[in-house]
Amino acid sequence: MHLLNLGILAHVDAGKTSLTERLLHSAGVIDEIGSVDAGNTQTDTLALERRRGITIKSAVVSFALDDVTVNLIDTPGHPDFIAEVERVLGVLDGAVLVVSAVEGVQAQTRVLMRTLQRLRIPTLVFVNKIDRRGARDTAVLDALARRLAVAVVPMGTAGGLGTREAHFVPGLGPSAVDVLADHDDALLTAYVEDTLSPERLYASLADRTRQALVHPVYFGSAVTGAGVEALTDGIRELLPTADGDPHEPVSGTVFKVERGPAGEKVAYARIFSGTLRTRDRIRFGEAGAEGRITGISVFGDGTDSRADAVPAGRIAKLWGLTDIRIGDALGEPRRAHGRFFAPPTLETVVVPGDGTDPRALHLALTRLAEQDPLIGLRHDEVRHELSVSLYGEVQKEVVQATLADEHGLFVTFRETTPLCVERPVGTGSAAEFIKKGDNPFLATVGLRVDPAPAGASVEFRLEVELGAMPYAFFKAVEDTVRETLGQGLYGWQVPDCTVTLTHCGYWPRQSHAHQGFDKSMSSTGADFRGLTPLVLVEALRRAGTEVHEPMHRFRIEAPADTLGALLPVLSGLRAVPRTTGTRSASCVLEGAVPAAHVHALEQQLPGLTRGEGELESAFDHYAPAARGTRPERRRTDLNPLNRREYLLNLTRRVGI
Repeated sequence: MHLLNLGILAHVDAGKTSLTERLLHSAGVIDEIGSVDAGNTQTDTLALERRRGITIKSAVVSFALDDVTVNLIDTPGHPDFIAEVERVLGVLDGAVLVVSAVEGVQAQTRVLMRTLQRLRIPTLVFVNKIDRRGARDTAVLDALARRLAVAVVPMGTAGGLGTREAHFVPGLGPSAVDVLADHDDALLTAYVEDTLSPERLYASLADRTRQALVHPVYFGSAVTGAGVEALTDGIRELLPTADGDPHEPVSGTVFKVERGPAGEKVAYARIFSGTLRTRDRIRFGEAGAEGRITGISVFGDGTDSRADAVPAGRIAKLWGLTDIRIGDALGEPRRAHGRFFAPPTLETVVVPGDGTDPRALHLALTRLAEQDPLIGLRHDEVRHELSVSLYGEVQKEVVQATLADEHGLFVTFRETTPLCVERPVGTGSAAEFIKKGDNPFLATVGLRVDPAPAGASVEFRLEVELGAMPYAFFKAVEDTVRETLGQGLYGWQVPDCTVTLTHCGYWPRQSHAHQGFDKSMSSTGADFRGLTPLVLVEALRRAGTEVHEPMHRFRIEAPADTLGALLPVLSGLRAVPRTTGTRSASCVLEGAVPAAHVHALEQQLPGLTRGEGELESAFDHYAPAARGTRPERRRTDLNPLNRREYLLNLTRRVGI
């Protein structure tokens, strides 16, 4: 029995979950097809998903296609839940990209296809809703090739478009040879010599599909079932099955974490090599933590069932890994693809409602952040406030509803603000020495801060001998440097810089005859953790930092006669169009817009373009904040910018 881990991806409302239901029904897993509108689908299990009719969390369901067992992963389509899609992509063998025959290629369709292409994931395209009024076939094919910039091969023809009798007739047309010949010289030769057989043509199609060079296109309707049989044949015959040696060392990836009925963590993982068994001890995560597997549930035959082991190629639910996080590698780490989508660029303060216990709210938000690590949770101990980082307004509504439905906690939010960063503009140095000046710590720390290119992250270097003091003190300085850089001079993270330790010193352990350890005359890690923030912020102050705000690249396609109304609005939102093009009766604007104004642009675009405008936006870069503005963020640390306040706060925290 072969295995295929398949993802279904699409722009929101393209019919992704409906197609999943149809595939499960065709495979005999379910007797009755669920409806998104009725809220009774197999993969949208959350009450909120059923109520809103959108997919929020990825879901796994298994079914058999002859000799192939398919683990099908239904993913969200709304851009606010792109983090769910990101995590799934790393565990796929193939994908089906669903496109609406009515709306055609949409903004999220382009984002997803670009990522699938970059990761070389073999992908079939299913053009859904051919039974809907306004359905198109040739125009959608042209848009797939032109707007997605990929090689597409129609796998047949659609008939009866826009009616309940809409159907799909399988069969490769003449265009298949033209597309495949660009990627297969032997096929071109056979065609020229008139020796090309249908079998040779189909074999070339399968080979090039598995290399993600071409993308077969099927037409159909998830509601009526038209074209679905042809699609399942394509899934079975054209996509590659899972590989991996079950006898090699264990290697896997966790792509989802949820809580079980008793509050225990349950990790969803794809095993790429080796065999993982219950009671095995396994390393996981960057820190190399270790845990014991206490339970395994393997997907197959339409559900998941308990098993003693999970071999390479399969997806399983794992119990026993208490500290596991989404994205953690299991066993031997694989080559990382890196982040496919940008992190959130917005933040909002969560305001507890009347009767809401702040401690229960903190616990609930912590668990939400476990399930979605890109929802950054920030706790302000001074003001007793909680902030979360998000992708957009819809995600904020979902967090609010989830807290109410699953935890009985009612909250509101303050205004959403952009998440800025700070970058050093020069070099700055500072140092404090034991028993000199007003240094109250038994530690000497000197640091130099230098700017680094965007994306370089934080690098910690030594200009002192590694043997100059115990390694634990060096580690305390480095860890504290990284923690302190979470809030720069204006409260924003400093993500890219080089910090060099230029001076260090300590007092060795002191003890006296017939007495124990003399803490007052001996350096401890706490001395270095307490002094480092004061030295680092002084070095940052001397270097100077500049606040940069997140910028999104945008692409607007709208009727050409609305350009005059669009440009003034874009200017008012501080958007900068970089290119403007026209295509028959439409215009295409591309440029950059501050993340803070993306939501306003989304809201205003339909009215400016008679409902015909289409916006695609995604984080692109950070740029210096607008002249005359310097956004500041409330600090949640002990405020090392104010020495007196910092020392008082530190004294209260440690209770001395």
